Amino acid sequence: MIEIYHNPRCGKSRTALAAVEEKTTDYKITKYLEEIPTYDSLKTLLKKLDFKPLELVRQKEKVWVENYKNNPMSDDEIIKAMILNPILIERPILIKEDKAIIARDLGSLNDFLS
Repeated sequence: MIEIYHNPRCGKSRTALAAVEEKTTDYKITKYLEEIPTYDSLKTLLKKLDFKPLELVRQKEKVWVENYKNNPMSDDEIIKAMILNPILIERPILIKEDKAIIARDLGSLNDFLS
């Protein structure tokens, strides 16, 4: 099964969801702005992505720029910022078993789905 962290207002997220729907019927949509991830689920996701927390942050988002950008933060503080402001989480994210990717380009998206 594939899980997609999805934001319906995002064009890249809609494109990724369409690609998933084209390849399989075995998927789960997580609208992460409504179903906010827990601290533990974000830690697990970061491990599957092989990312540091800052790599998962949308650093051009207004909330990041205004509240966090110039503040030194620990990894735990960054994760907590994403929980408080889930709009900061990069999207779309595809998860399959113990692997995950940020599916912003079709090449990596199609490779992941194959």
